Amino acid sequence: MRTQPGQTDPALIRNFCIIAHIDHGKSTLADRMLQITGVVDDRSMRAQYLDRMDIERERGITIKSQAVRLPWDGHVLNMIDTPGHVDFTYEVSRSLQACEGAILLVDAAQGIEAQTLANLYLAMNADLHIIPVLNKIDLPAAQPEKFAEELAGLIGCDPSDVLKVSGKTGEGVRELLDHVVNSVPAPIGNADAAARALIFDSVYDTYRGVVTYVRVVDGHLGKRERILMMSTNATHETLEIGVISPEPKPADLGLGVGEVGYLITGVKDVRQSRVGDTVTSAAKSATDMLAGYEHPKPMVFSGLYPIDGDEYPELREALDKLQLNDAALVYEPETSAALGFGFRVGFLGLLHMEIVRERLEREFGLSLISTAPNVVYRVVMEDGKELTVTNPSEFPAGGKVAQVFEPVTKSTILAPSEFIGAIMEICQGRRGQLLGMDYLSEDRVEIRYTLPLGEIIFDFFDQLKSRTRGYASLDYEPAGEQEAELVKVDILLQGEPVDAFSAIVHKDKAYAYGVDMAKKLRELIPRQQFEVPIQAAIGARVIARENIRAIRKDVLAKCYGGDISRKRKLLEKQKEGKKRMKMVGRVEVPQEAFVAALSTESSADKTKK
Repeated sequence: MRTQPGQTDPALIRNFCIIAHIDHGKSTLADRMLQITGVVDDRSMRAQYLDRMDIERERGITIKSQAVRLPWDGHVLNMIDTPGHVDFTYEVSRSLQACEGAILLVDAAQGIEAQTLANLYLAMNADLHIIPVLNKIDLPAAQPEKFAEELAGLIGCDPSDVLKVSGKTGEGVRELLDHVVNSVPAPIGNADAAARALIFDSVYDTYRGVVTYVRVVDGHLGKRERILMMSTNATHETLEIGVISPEPKPADLGLGVGEVGYLITGVKDVRQSRVGDTVTSAAKSATDMLAGYEHPKPMVFSGLYPIDGDEYPELREALDKLQLNDAALVYEPETSAALGFGFRVGFLGLLHMEIVRERLEREFGLSLISTAPNVVYRVVMEDGKELTVTNPSEFPAGGKVAQVFEPVTKSTILAPSEFIGAIMEICQGRRGQLLGMDYLSEDRVEIRYTLPLGEIIFDFFDQLKSRTRGYASLDYEPAGEQEAELVKVDILLQGEPVDAFSAIVHKDKAYAYGVDMAKKLRELIPRQQFEVPIQAAIGARVIARENIRAIRKDVLAKCYGGDISRKRKLLEKQKEGKKRMKMVGRVEVPQEAFVAALSTESSADKTKK
């Protein structure tokens, strides 16, 4: 195969990624690789070097996959560090498309977890060469022999083939790099064909515009070359092309077959560089696009509203820029009678929702309210009409509802066998149906359940962790839909429904939701000059009620002594005034009450999922 002078020979390139469950040491292992290969010197080194966002460093989790080029033993290694949380599986699936090999990392003290299995199946489907590795062998609680057997049984190799490393001390990392060079296949492509490169990530730079990360499959991309985005037919000129090592380094000779790098075209429009698109040369363009990615379907929807209504245009612009950085984000404008103008945003899960909101507030300086998360329902009316409901306010109030369908998930729970009873109890309470159970070893079990998505997006994981003393791990994937008895619970203030507090819940849990919300609002809404009834209702039937007592001004303060009839006259006058005020009075709900009532429980500990 011909390569251009000074270009890296594809036979010397190895593209691989690191996949694992959250908190199994991917980023620490990546740090050691950066140090051992000499890409980052000891003075510049810091923990979680590739985690660029403040949120990632604070929470100790990886949110964005990061690509980096490492020199080793005359070869060029392109490594991608991927997230481990179930909500960011889409990042992992995109990274796998840019690689030929995957390091499957397992904590030698904890063993295989639910997300380990999910990522392994993703890598197998992508037909990658898998290198099983046990990390953290320096820990006193490590059981490398036991978990090597477990891992070997899963992949179908010999326990002696499982490599043992310590990302913290660097033990075994050199041998791992040698193993990557010897076992991961070199990329295959046609250097003489028309250029084709797959966009696997994009970020927005305030000064330079859109930075596009690509993996070249065929041909060659050079500097000052006209390039064509095949899905949009937009043409641009490459102002800069280079590799990440780990900071961007321009490569004047461009990128050839099998190389991973970045392009800068100076484009400011974030829609011009779609993840999964194929980049080709405008002069000699390819005819067939590369297979892109299956676009992820949002699992959880929530409304995002600026606290200050004037920030609506800034929120739209921020979501545009964030969507470039996070291809799984979906949003559309919506209005709420209580909260004004905002967006209905689709997320992959609850942690994804929390991270997006935090990034919008930090990176773009916005103050936001998010409504309670809910899932997508399909409603069939008696006249045969079908509705898709992503927001409780869209749930049909009038007319007869024949059927309501809710999304369900196939959930996998891994835990020590002593907690089987507790796990089953939680799942049965969430309308779960047992699919099966397998023992991975003497004391570890894999339990599979069909669970409604609406039941697991709130506090299911918190309950699971607390009932299993933190040992259980959860992974879930969409598994179609099922019919369910669901109703819309409206919250009424002074007889008027407040759309922001409405929810779609199962019939059996409607009463509990109504009572809880009414109690919560009674404490949060300040007392008015008149009594305010808070009611929870299903249709026209009220299922719960709380009253906010009126503030009573002491009109008798100026009456010291004197006749009782004068006092009675003043009290009657006050009573009439209160009645009139109740007729025209509108309940003022402060912003803090919305925030407190709609805020879901903090999922800081969910990050250890």
